Formats: sequence, C-alpha cells, structure tokens
Amino acid sequence: MNLPSCIVLDRDGTLIHERHYLSHPDQVELLPGVLEGLSRIRSLGLRLVVVTNQSGIGRGYFSPADLEAVHDRLHSLLAEGGVELDAIYHCPHTPEETCPCRKPGTGMIEQAGRDLGFDPKNSVVVGDKPCDIQLGKNVGAVTALVRSGYGARRTTLGGCEPDLVIDGIADLALILAAAQGQPSGALSGPGGAWS
Repeated sequence: MNLPSCIVLDRDGTLIHERHYLSHPDQVELLPGVLEGLSRIRSLGLRLVVVTNQSGIGRGYFSPADLEAVHDRLHSLLAEGGVELDAIYHCPHTPEETCPCRKPGTGMIEQAGRDLGFDPKNSVVVGDKPCDIQLGKNVGAVTALVRSGYGARRTTLGGCEPDLVIDGIADLALILAAAQGQPSGALSGPGGAWS
C-alpha cells in the first residue's frame, strides 16, 4: 500500500516533554523513542511537519524570538540524530481569539499542505490532546493519540476517538513500516486508504 505523504506532529507532550508555557531552549527535552521513531519514518520517505499551539505568545508570557530559540533547539537535538523536520508551524493566538490556525482549526495544516505540496487528508496527525485528534478529523486524516504528555492519562477522548492509540513515535514508525507490506486499505482513516 502507499503510505501517507506527511506525518503532522504536535510538539509538546508528543515530541518533547510537556512544560508549562515552555519558553527557554534549555527546557527542550526529547521524549524517549522520538529520535529513533522520526529517523525510521524519514527513512520511509515521509515528510515531517510540526503544528503547535503557542498561546504563551498571545498571553505575553514569551516572545516570538523566544519561540524561535526553542524551535532552533528542537531542530538541533533532532539533527544530532540525523533527523530534519520539513517545517514547524505555530499559532500564537489565545483560545479566546477567533483564528483559523489554532488547533483544532485547520489553518496550520492547510498552510503546510500548500507550502509543501501535500493533501492534508493524505496525512497522519499525531498528538496527545483532543485538539490534535480533532484537527485530524477536521481534515479527514488518519489520527494517532500518543500516550505521552496529556495522552498518558487517557485512551479515549469522549466522542473524538483516534484511529490509532500508540505509546510513542517509535510505535508509529513500526506501524508505518509494516503497512508497506499490507494489502491496500489495511491501514486507513476516514478519507480511505492512503494513496
């Protein structure tokens, strides 16, 4: 079967340890298995995109420059293991603001699709919170709840159920690698089999 064209990842609690309004590069710490999992996903030829809500900017807790320094640190940690992200998109708005980009809004993933040339429906959206899963549902993508960060405390999301529940990014890499040898449609989401 053909694989999805892009893996769309949440940041906090999915790739790195959850920190309350993380604003300093020294606070960035990869979760166990992330580097190995992303490396394996990359070896399958898939794009890696991060979409993250960062309302700390809108609340005045940290600046866009602080966020850029955090993302530079994330890029650096991943590069040490030979992994490169295609892009990171962030929403700086608070939940009270009306914007199309804040997850579960689809603005960030739609922009990524335009920028990188993929159909968001032909992706896997991975995260530890209901807003991540709802984002995936909103674009018709396959969704994966990762049981790290906030996801460690739940396996169901009360009406917004993920297509997959995984313990970490390394598990997703194994599923994707195995999917290459399965019949078409064996691993699909609401939009049908990946094509």
